[in-house]
Amino acid sequence: MSDRTKTASDAPPAADADAADLAKLGYKQELHRGMSGFSNFAVSFSIISILAGCITSYSIALKSGGPAAINLGWPIVGLFVLCVALAMAEVCSRYPTAGGLYFWAGRLAKKNKRQWAWFVGWFNFLGEIAVTAAIDFGAAVTMMAFAKLTFGVEPNPFNTFALFVVLIVVHGLLNTFGVNLVSFLSNISAWWHIVGVAIIVAVLWILPTSHQPFSWTLTATHNETGWSFAPYVFLMGLLMAQYTYTGYDASAHVAEETKNASRAAPRGIVMSVLVSVIGGWILLFSITAAIQDGSEAGLTKLAASATGLPPAQIFLDALNNPTMAKFLLFIVCGAQFFCGMASVTANSRMSYAFSRDRAIPGSSLWAVVNPRTGTPTNSIWLCVACSIVLAAPALFNITAYLAVTSIAVIGLYIAYVTPVLLRRLNKGFEPGPWNLGRWSPLVGWIAIVWVVFICILFVLPPVSPITIDTFNYAPIAVVAVAILATALWFAKGKKHFMTREEAAHLTIDAEKLLEG
Repeated sequence: MSDRTKTASDAPPAADADAADLAKLGYKQELHRGMSGFSNFAVSFSIISILAGCITSYSIALKSGGPAAINLGWPIVGLFVLCVALAMAEVCSRYPTAGGLYFWAGRLAKKNKRQWAWFVGWFNFLGEIAVTAAIDFGAAVTMMAFAKLTFGVEPNPFNTFALFVVLIVVHGLLNTFGVNLVSFLSNISAWWHIVGVAIIVAVLWILPTSHQPFSWTLTATHNETGWSFAPYVFLMGLLMAQYTYTGYDASAHVAEETKNASRAAPRGIVMSVLVSVIGGWILLFSITAAIQDGSEAGLTKLAASATGLPPAQIFLDALNNPTMAKFLLFIVCGAQFFCGMASVTANSRMSYAFSRDRAIPGSSLWAVVNPRTGTPTNSIWLCVACSIVLAAPALFNITAYLAVTSIAVIGLYIAYVTPVLLRRLNKGFEPGPWNLGRWSPLVGWIAIVWVVFICILFVLPPVSPITIDTFNYAPIAVVAVAILATALWFAKGKKHFMTREEAAHLTIDAEKLLEG
């Protein structure tokens, strides 16, 4: 019997229960189940990456609402995102598969199950490709800023893109070596983020000679959007937090590689968000309190920092010690590196599962699992290649790049909320071992309303006047994804997607497994 056709009953005894649960959902255990609950949490926590998102998106809220949007917006958004995570986690506990969102939608829909799964899957797949591209491109931008401060290297579109390609290829290689290495590096990543935040916070409170008052740090406002209606400006500032709170579905995508997945994966989803809410707020408050010039002119100058990253400028100004400022920026660079690695992990697992159900063109190639490493090697490199293509417009026009990657957040949240909505409409849903009990309806509907609200925010114009460079391309990108998914459904999906006859070699009968 070849490695390709071995059944889950050949797995070690400790994995039997997880393999049996997976078989009941119709899939054979092919991926290596070597992740602990902490490693599962670490993957999602690394993708949220408060040291990446808070730093690279800081200017969004700084220009749209100022300190108030930064330090009040983070916990407000975090509370609602936690509801989304809780609602998703409950479904994940019932269906702990690498497919995650699209599989949940297919099981929860009462009619047109395959269509629901198909469209959720394509929004999830392309959203994750966009997120992976955005994370590693953002890491390249930050590292070029670090290189400029440290070595005098002048960033330009070409060396920044070249560094992005190097980073994402390295992340592909690390993922290719196996889940044990990914698990180990994910654990390091979690501690890097926790200790890194602690170091940055401590340095920013100990070394600067002055800090902004508590009241100013929480309530001061600043507006460079061109809009004059203060509540609207504040709402646009919330996008900083919402952009950062993405990727926690990763815990579901690595569920087939996690021990005790029906409990560990939902915990990973929830805890990654909860820890990020707390740690991110402490980090943002500390950075904002360290701003040395809190005047309108000072904040405007800070937003236009030559470093390209206002927090990096805050480090330089507050510490008056270039070496220490560079060290703090180095911590951020390390966090962004780990963040990109984890994003490739989650992206490739979702792509593998989607291919296993015959959704992506060339599925038979992308669904192959390397028998030596137990990883979906081909799917890993598919994600790397797609991310490079998606980021390529940044070589010529950053606006075009932002237009393409605008599907990252809105596309993912459409995929996040759809199974939550279907779960609420499916009265026959049987909760898994991890569930919300009587709080489930309240949390679920709050999550749904919040995602509808933020999707509206994502398509509104963030700045005025509206020009070709400031236009919000998110609606166009979302419509383009919907058109692509529709065309592919009629061309391929309607006949082949999630049909067990077409994917018999990738599935296993649960009763046979349990008997064996």
